[in-house]
Amino acid sequence: MKTLFETKNDENAPLADRLRPHSLEEVIGQGHILSEDHMLRAILDGSPPVSMVLWGPPGCGKTTIARIIADKSGYEYESVSAVSSGVAELKAVFERSRVRRRDGLRTLMFVDEIHRFNRSQQDAFLPVVEDGTIILIGATTENPSFEMNGALLSRMQVVVLQRLDVAAMLQLLERAETAMHRPLPICADAREILVGMADGDGRALLNFCEILFSHKGKPLDAKALTQYLQKRAPLYDKRQEAHYNLISALHKSLRGSDVNAALYWLSRMLDGGEEPLYILRRLIRFAAEDIGMADPQALVQAVACKDMYDFLGSPEGELGIVQCVIYLATAPKSNAAYMAQGAAKRDARQFGSLMPPMHILNAPTKLMKELGYSKGYDYDHSAEDGFSGQNYFPDDMERREYYQPVERGFEREIVKRLEYWNRLREKRNAEG
Repeated sequence: MKTLFETKNDENAPLADRLRPHSLEEVIGQGHILSEDHMLRAILDGSPPVSMVLWGPPGCGKTTIARIIADKSGYEYESVSAVSSGVAELKAVFERSRVRRRDGLRTLMFVDEIHRFNRSQQDAFLPVVEDGTIILIGATTENPSFEMNGALLSRMQVVVLQRLDVAAMLQLLERAETAMHRPLPICADAREILVGMADGDGRALLNFCEILFSHKGKPLDAKALTQYLQKRAPLYDKRQEAHYNLISALHKSLRGSDVNAALYWLSRMLDGGEEPLYILRRLIRFAAEDIGMADPQALVQAVACKDMYDFLGSPEGELGIVQCVIYLATAPKSNAAYMAQGAAKRDARQFGSLMPPMHILNAPTKLMKELGYSKGYDYDHSAEDGFSGQNYFPDDMERREYYQPVERGFEREIVKRLEYWNRLREKRNAEG
């Protein structure tokens, strides 16, 4: 009979299949399930398998673990995907499982993305799980407390798998290079970028590797790697050059606090037939990007001027656009919020899908409480000065200071607030 892992040495198989582990010890990044007191260890040491839900992010090894359990237990293996399967296919698997059971054989059924089955489809599993016709292993990227029927979930054990960390991803890269008998054609600085692009997904990382191994040119640096693996965004239509030149002139005049130049370019645009609402959209964006918290009223004023134009139309409503331009040009400027957004976005992409610390996660279900959700949370309103000083960043990420307010306008006051909270935070940490 064909084994589950026959593609392991098939050079024509995808790299992810060729590197699929034979044993639980080969599974990367899930060391917490290797402990002697874990249910999976007992199953692989000879205890009968039980129905379970493997809950974790994409590419963390859910399918692989299910196959290992089936292979080591000697059970017949059936696999379906909730994306493409219906009740008819489930019933066919159930019937084959009943026949095997009469012949003394057991069946392990793996259901990928089990959360995508609706309530009635999930209910179909209840009798065959209850009477032992199948051992059900479901894989899900969603919280089973919310996405699975309580009756079915109560008959299954939940195994929480972790997103692959950087060390695990680098180990996976080494396995890929060993399997291909050559290093990836990328520079040292591109290696970390490659891991970040995969976002903790081992399968995605190996798919990237497969593409890169076909590269014949010189090794790719970080910038070239990004261009090689990702499609470029389509360019804007630049046929209406004056349209873009004039809006750029207006934007930069506002940023330079030159109210008279800004009014000139506004008049040029309106006289040229530019759509007033397009100008207002850009002014609202400017209020947030270039003024921000230096004058929080700038955004309020810009939106109010848009409402005025909506209400009055041309030409009366154009006075509202003029007022908006004057307000924005003469307001104090700060792009601190814009810069903070960019810095936070870069970290979000680099660090990927890190979980929030457990103490700030809500625990509306018994399962989540048992897993430690919300444990240790300090309610800020109950703390001294209304400030607990707890950490709200992911546990595997150092604290960042994205927002750097300037000493202009209202942001002067924000600087004082941030300094005050930083002093309290340092005090709480020293006491803790």
